[in-house]
Amino acid sequence: QVQLVESGGGLVQAGDSLRLSCAASGRTFSRDVMGWFRQAPGKEREFVAAIGGNTYYADSVKGRFTISRDNAKNTIYLQMNSLKPEDTAVYYCAADLKNPRVVDKLAYEYWGQGTQVTVSS
Repeated sequence: QVQLVESGGGLVQAGDSLRLSCAASGRTFSRDVMGWFRQAPGKEREFVAAIGGNTYYADSVKGRFTISRDNAKNTIYLQMNSLKPEDTAVYYCAADLKNPRVVDKLAYEYWGQGTQVTVSS
């Protein structure tokens, strides 16, 4: 079956960087849109970034985060620079977009279990 496994989260200070990874197994997603979402305590899960033929970013992370993929490894990455306390959340990987709305969490078929990112001030 399809599995998405995130890694790379942790506790960092404001201004630091982290790189998240999402390794997919069970099928190849090289031709599919994959994305990153995040959910802070008490808040809705929100779009962060996606990659397909193009890349897409939430305004809140544009210029600080970079999404990339390694098709040979069936893996996507999220390089997060200049982290802020408001970036604190569980970060989820998503795959297989079912409609063109890359920012819509309901549009993705598969999800990982999430990785915690905590940014202290």
